[in-house]
Amino acid sequence: MLKHRNIRTEKDLQENPQFFPSPFSGYPIGIIAVNLDYPKMPGNVANATTFDFPVLYEVVDFEIEELFEGSKEIEQQIIQAAQKLEKRGVRAIVGACGYFGHFQEIVAESVAIPVFLSSITQIPIIKLGLKKKQKILVLVASGKDITADFFQASGANLSDCIIHEIGSLESFAPIRWGNSNLDNQRLENDLVEVVLSELAETDTIGAILLECSDLPPYSYAIQQATGLPIFDFITLIQWVYAAVVQRRYLGYL
Repeated sequence: MLKHRNIRTEKDLQENPQFFPSPFSGYPIGIIAVNLDYPKMPGNVANATTFDFPVLYEVVDFEIEELFEGSKEIEQQIIQAAQKLEKRGVRAIVGACGYFGHFQEIVAESVAIPVFLSSITQIPIIKLGLKKKQKILVLVASGKDITADFFQASGANLSDCIIHEIGSLESFAPIRWGNSNLDNQRLENDLVEVVLSELAETDTIGAILLECSDLPPYSYAIQQATGLPIFDFITLIQWVYAAVVQRRYLGYL
């Protein structure tokens, strides 16, 4: 683990211009992404144009099912990816799949900068803003791998949520399996239909969380159809960025 403060300040750089040698700099957010070959639409965590600030990717190579299951076999590779991003000077680390949450605690203990590996980490604060009887509708890529322990690893309670798997949608297959062309509009329509069907079943849903890092491109359409707050990986990453890159406020009285 690097022995330095989490945030390098202007004073640090003035006192020691060689504070953190690197062939490049200026990437506040580091993103661990699985090496998967399918279209990454704008809004996807793995599409750099999604962000209004620089992000630095570190790619890990394993089967996505291993990540869904939280396999111990991939633990060290994820830790090493986080440490590599830290050495390159990022100020915080996130994942590009909600199921990185299996490794939230051990990765956070392995580096000296903040770590938010899963979109699931937002659940406690989302729940805090809802009425006691209200729940969070969570759209997930793999329903069979959703357990109370998995949620707890990200500080969340499964009992606060209604889970709906979207991994079995035919329109999601190009992302899930990479075996056909992505029909972006069809997937958007299907996701909206899924959410509306859940809302028709219960009046307890107060907010929606999109677990999968591939789903933020569809957050706008879902919100337009429902009027509900929509949380996703991008709301998480923007929140983290705002914390680690504070700016002076300019204006007038």
